[in-house]
Amino acid sequence: MGALTAGLFLVLARAVRLHQGRARVASLEEMLLLGVCAASSGGVVTVINLFTQWVPRTVPAGATLLALVLMAYSRASWRRFNEYDDERFAEDGSSRVLVVGAGEAGRELISSMMRDPQRQWRPVAILDDDRRKRHLRLRQIPVVGTTAELAEKASEYGVGTIVLALPSADADTINRLRLAALDADLAVKVLPASTQLLDDHVGIRDLRDINLTDVLGRNQLDTDVAAIADYLAGRKVLVTGAGGSIGSELCRQIHRFGPAELMMLDRDESALHALQLSIHGRALLDSDEVILCDIRDRNAVNAIFAERRPDVVFHAAALKHLPMLEQYPAEAVKTNILGTSNILDAADLVGVDRFVNISTDKAANPCSVLGYSKRIAECLTSAKAQDADGTFLSVRFGNVLGSRGSVLTSFAKQIAEGGPVTVTDPEVTRYFMTIEEACQLVIQAAAIGGAGEALVLDMGEPVRIVDVAHQLIEQSGARVKIEFTGLREGEKMHEELFADDEPQDVRPVHQMVSHVPVPLMTADVVASLPVVGSVDTVRGAMAHLCSTAHVPQPSVGALPVT
Repeated sequence: MGALTAGLFLVLARAVRLHQGRARVASLEEMLLLGVCAASSGGVVTVINLFTQWVPRTVPAGATLLALVLMAYSRASWRRFNEYDDERFAEDGSSRVLVVGAGEAGRELISSMMRDPQRQWRPVAILDDDRRKRHLRLRQIPVVGTTAELAEKASEYGVGTIVLALPSADADTINRLRLAALDADLAVKVLPASTQLLDDHVGIRDLRDINLTDVLGRNQLDTDVAAIADYLAGRKVLVTGAGGSIGSELCRQIHRFGPAELMMLDRDESALHALQLSIHGRALLDSDEVILCDIRDRNAVNAIFAERRPDVVFHAAALKHLPMLEQYPAEAVKTNILGTSNILDAADLVGVDRFVNISTDKAANPCSVLGYSKRIAECLTSAKAQDADGTFLSVRFGNVLGSRGSVLTSFAKQIAEGGPVTVTDPEVTRYFMTIEEACQLVIQAAAIGGAGEALVLDMGEPVRIVDVAHQLIEQSGARVKIEFTGLREGEKMHEELFADDEPQDVRPVHQMVSHVPVPLMTADVVASLPVVGSVDTVRGAMAHLCSTAHVPQPSVGALPVT
């Protein structure tokens, strides 16, 4: 009976190549194959025994189950022994690390450390604030306490580095752990925010040093992927300003939702080359997905929209450097206002289903050329929404970390050159968000926004610029002075996300997106803006136009815009 069972098992095992490397030892796939072979051979022998009565009826079934347990246990033991050998870690000088976070990211990270042939990191213990995990072990590495015991446990286990396996943690949590590690004289490694990871799986290649974006720019995002996919997947999507910081990240994120066609429009051919390279790993610039066009050219814009007929448009093209536009306000009129009008009209002509105008917090209570021009662009979008068949809306947010012209880039260059680091005023504050987080919320907001609204992204708490400078200097280890230069023309001491006459924190759909109504402004009114003349003349005309724009009162019985 035993020989028959063993023979049948070997025949079946050979048929599925169980012992010939088809599946990794002790993997789920091998366990399934093992179960099929054992159950099949045992089942055949059990049926035969029912008629022959060689042994008691329960013996074949019991023996099969026992054999399956022993085979599975021996395989699991062999895999465990080979994946984690404490002696090998000790001999090759691996760095002992304390992992913070016993979630799925922590599990994958520890597994990646175990499999690493270079044995660079040796996880010895885990910290997690969830009391339900206090007895948990991940790959035999125990959870030994909470983050409040970080210094104590690091000393107890003799580690010099902590690894933050918390890709979904917010900036406050990361900063608290960073400061605790500094007090304990520990090096800190971190997994990027979930919005910055290339995929859902993490490993040691994702580890990096902590940086300022972790401290300032991490926000908890709750994304309705189904809603996003519904209006992007299988649709024709066009992004203007695709070569810029925001536009390029929008393209990368939209690409992942599988649009039928992604059209990337910009007037900078080098920027389009870099974008195509970042998405596909090659950039021949010979496909029709890249479109070289200046949005100031009304005829060219109309021709492109008529030929390509996009379903969804993200309008990110704009001039955005505040000091430059203060010197050349007519350029802001041509690009940010008339260029936006060209895109809006072309989108309306071809029946675009959804149009998203990318705005800025400087459009709230504007006092600069950039703010005036973006506020007028919001008003133009709102006016177009009244007549167009599709949904036309704006999305407003503040500074993005890592964009071209970002204060971080400027500070890093100044520090590298030995200083000084220039800050306008010791009390000046700004809102910050990473590019990835901002674009993810822009895409989300476009799925929930109503016609004519401006959706305001929650940027967290404002941060003092001088504190940002101090943290960058501290991370560099250099001795660099900070100089205060005073606010420039058009700059605010504190940025605002809402205008004085706008309702604040009206969030009917998403916890991080507020909805505000926007005044109407027609293209005929905007056409009166001068595109030549003195700086004061052009600037004054924009300021007057913004000051006279008011949200229309709803008619009797109509619902207000929310």
